[in-house]
Amino acid sequence: MFTNAAIIAQLTAGKPIALITDAGTPLVSDPGSRLVAAATLNDIPVVAIPGASALLAALVVSGIPADQFTFIGFLPRKGRDRQRAIEVIVRSTVATVIYEAPGRVADTLHDIAGAGAGDRAASVSRELTKKFEETRRGTVSSLAVHYETADAKGEFVIVIAGAEDRESSDEELREAVAEMKRDGTSSREITDRLMSQFGIARNRAYKLAHE
Repeated sequence: MFTNAAIIAQLTAGKPIALITDAGTPLVSDPGSRLVAAATLNDIPVVAIPGASALLAALVVSGIPADQFTFIGFLPRKGRDRQRAIEVIVRSTVATVIYEAPGRVADTLHDIAGAGAGDRAASVSRELTKKFEETRRGTVSSLAVHYETADAKGEFVIVIAGAEDRESSDEELREAVAEMKRDGTSSREITDRLMSQFGIARNRAYKLAHE
């Protein structure tokens, strides 16, 4: 098996190399990003060749507004990290896209419903761009019930509609900032998260992040 260093050496010597994956798009929930980062550090040109993308295909067929969206990939499996990720989904005012393994689709939907997004529109797609492609639409809660007993096989993509846009109070925002600071999040990242999760203006987000 080639190491990144060995591949970089070949690229530096002028050998063209293609990075492919046997499922999905390279670098999207895929470790190929380490190789691309190494290539860019060595001033080696990197060219993307468009192909099938489960992420974009799921958004297209979901029927959910997707002018803006957040891609999370696979959620943490348990613990506080999973809870935080689900809280981000529930608070977000834009669509969220999640990848999930067949055996965990129902549990993930139940967890999101239990966190307060049960009535939110959602879609669950599997085997996108393949022979047995299928998409089911409904609410988060109804889809959770369906996949308790459904024959769930293949690669799954879940799309969750964003929450209704509402004005967040300074108190709510400061609580979110305090929690992020406890986790060691930088002020710059806090600013970006406030903008994406709560839909507030950059100047307001910046001010709260630096208080």
